[in-house]
Amino acid sequence: MRNKKGLPPKTGGDTKLKVKERSELMDFLLSKMGGMSRSSVKSLLAHRQVYVNGKIETLFNLELKPNDIITVSSARGNTELVHPRLKIIYEDQYLIVVEKKEGLLTVSTGKNDETTAFSILKTHVKKSSPRNRIYVVHRLDRETSGVIMFAKSRDVQLFLQENWHRIVTKRVYVALVEGMVEKESDTIVSWLTENEKSLKIHSSSVDNGGQQAVTHYRRVKANDKYSLLEIELETGRKNQIRVHMQGIDHPIVGDRKYGSDDLTLGRVGLHARILAFIHPESRKEVKFETAVPRSFLSVFH
Repeated sequence: MRNKKGLPPKTGGDTKLKVKERSELMDFLLSKMGGMSRSSVKSLLAHRQVYVNGKIETLFNLELKPNDIITVSSARGNTELVHPRLKIIYEDQYLIVVEKKEGLLTVSTGKNDETTAFSILKTHVKKSSPRNRIYVVHRLDRETSGVIMFAKSRDVQLFLQENWHRIVTKRVYVALVEGMVEKESDTIVSWLTENEKSLKIHSSSVDNGGQQAVTHYRRVKANDKYSLLEIELETGRKNQIRVHMQGIDHPIVGDRKYGSDDLTLGRVGLHARILAFIHPESRKEVKFETAVPRSFLSVFH
C-alpha cells in the first residue's frame, strides 16, 4: 500500500525523532533512546541504522540543527560496499546512487553469470536482510561510466520512472570526441530508430516515425585532435549521445560502434558526470556530481 505521496509506508519498527536544539548526534541519541549505552549507540551507527534527514549517518559527532529528523531503524542497514567497479556515493531509505565504472553492465543481457551493477547491489543489500531488494530506475551503456540511481522498493521505482521527466532536473555528461568541434555550443535534434538485427541506432534529421532526441553540448577544451564536450540531455534515448556525436562527424573516442577508430583511452570516452533530481520523499532537489575522468583530460597536456 502507498501513502498519500505515492511512496511506501514507513517500517513500523522505526523510531522517528525531531531535533529541538543544537547538539551532537551521540549526545542526542543517548538522551532520547531510553538509557542506551555509548557502545550500543555506536553499534547502531556502525550498522547504518541511523538516518539524519533520510540519509544514513555513521558519524557520532555530527552536529545536529533544530528541526533535523533522526530515524533509528529496527533493521540493520547495509554494510559498506567495497568493489573496484562500483562505488556508492549516496544511500538512504529509498534509493542508492552509485558511480559505475566503464565496462560494467547496468543489468544483465540474459547470461546468468554476468556481473552487473544490479547484481553487485543486490548482493550488497541482502547482506543485512534477505528481504532487501534493488530496482532498476534507468541505465547507462556498458561502455559509459558515471552516476546512476537505483530504487530500494518497487513503489519508489515506479514513482521515479513514471515522473522521470518532471523530477530529473539535470543530466550532464562529458564526452571526449575526435577532432576540433568548431561550434562553442549547439543543440542537435534528430529522430532515432533501432535496427532489429544489428541493434545499432540510426539518426534522421527529419521525422521518420522514430523517437525524437534532443542533445545540447558545450565545448570545454579542444586541440587539433580532440574536443572535450559537456553534454546535457533533454531526452534520454538509447545511445543518443553516441549517435549524435557521430552525426556531426565527431565520434566519441573509442566508440567503434559509432564511427571511432581511436583507441587512445582504451575505453569509450563518455562519462555521466551530474545527476540532479527531486527526491521522492523530501521533495527537495538533490545533486550528485563526479569528477571528469583523468584520462579524458590527459590528451590536452
